[in-house]
Amino acid sequence: MLTSISGQDFALSPDDETDRFTTSEATRLIDAGYAVPVADKATEKAVKTAAPEKRAAKPATKE
Repeated sequence: MLTSISGQDFALSPDDETDRFTTSEATRLIDAGYAVPVADKATEKAVKTAAPEKRAAKPATKE
């Protein structure tokens, strides 16, 4: 939201995000300059890297 807006059972302030409006209502609010569309934020996922393998050298065998 760019401006405050309220109704019978809600109140929104500037910088609030909501999904309470239908697509047509949201489009009207955007066209009127009361709101801006919110782009989906890319979710960054933590990926655990594999630990380096630590093996002791094999002892030499006598033949």
